[in-house]
Amino acid sequence: MPILPYHSRSVLHLDLDSFFVSVERLKNSQLRGKPVIIGGTSSRGVVASCSYEARAYGVSSAMPMKMARQLCPNAIYIRGDMESYSKYSGVVTEIITEKVPLLEKASIDEFYADMSGMDRFFGIYKYAGELRDTILQESGLPISFGLSVNKLVSKMATNEAKPAGKLQVERGTEKGFIAPLSIKKIPSIGKVTFQQLSAMGVKKIETLSAVPVNLLEREFGRRGRELWSKANAIDTSPVVPYSEAKSISTENTFQQDTIDIYFLKAALSKMSEGLGFKLRQQNKLTGCITVKVRYSDFNTYTQQKSIPLTSSDKVILDNVMELFDKLYQRRMLVRLIGVRLSHLVHGNRQISLLEDTEKEIRLYQALDYIKNKHGVDKVLRAFSL
Repeated sequence: MPILPYHSRSVLHLDLDSFFVSVERLKNSQLRGKPVIIGGTSSRGVVASCSYEARAYGVSSAMPMKMARQLCPNAIYIRGDMESYSKYSGVVTEIITEKVPLLEKASIDEFYADMSGMDRFFGIYKYAGELRDTILQESGLPISFGLSVNKLVSKMATNEAKPAGKLQVERGTEKGFIAPLSIKKIPSIGKVTFQQLSAMGVKKIETLSAVPVNLLEREFGRRGRELWSKANAIDTSPVVPYSEAKSISTENTFQQDTIDIYFLKAALSKMSEGLGFKLRQQNKLTGCITVKVRYSDFNTYTQQKSIPLTSSDKVILDNVMELFDKLYQRRMLVRLIGVRLSHLVHGNRQISLLEDTEKEIRLYQALDYIKNKHGVDKVLRAFSL
């Protein structure tokens, strides 16, 4: 679908409220009204999600579990069930798909819909409200939405409407709507960027919008123009049609057949890291790993294994190596190796790494930041080189 002129678009953003907690409450009604924290029953790892009751104590997503226990010791702690979350996400996805002309599924609990042109037939805001009610009735899950001319402002409107709310930003009022908000409200502004902007005396979006774009580019590089655009409510990114990938894979056919085990495992390590990064970029987890080996005589063999849902490079790599060791028995020249991740479900890094320490999770975040900025091959395990 072509991108319509800026002021002709109508973009709807929908976000399931405290999705993981809401699903757990559907499964167990006794959790309603109580502080609930998803992220495991030990002090390791981080908070994946928490109820509004827990947030009142200062608990937030991505917080170390140890700190969450200190802030809210009386909360009910749940390890989490990605299978259930994926199932309910699928139910909501199906409902929305039937009701909107173009859907983008941004994550397991977040959606964008391009509603451009639908005002010719009925009021989009009213229609969105009816859609929200349908989702609640058919899935039992509360959902909030924001409606505006672009994805950025619609998402910010949804965040202001929560919990279980709705908000329309009228055409032409986008900049005025976001101006009084904290720069923390801009999607993608993290702790480091917030501190940098605060040091410059910039704490409100209105102030950021007035900073010369060349100054922001000098301080933040190419992200500077992106920050300026967002502060001025400018976003021309399209709603990308949703399609559910069943698996992701990669293969490597060697220019020369080899029997060098170290070389083969180094290649598998690099492939595993690349697939793990791709999973996290797509907010997905894998539940099955397959390794393929093709020998010089063109005979091809595979081994696969079901695993607990994850997007961890380390978990994927350990299982890939285990499968390869079982598979490579012929001791002859290898022509091709491949890795495939299947049984994919939507989920984020916090859910997939519940058993990791906070230090390990921060390491993954730092590595992914570098890969996003400079390329996936710019930082690898030494073994992968």
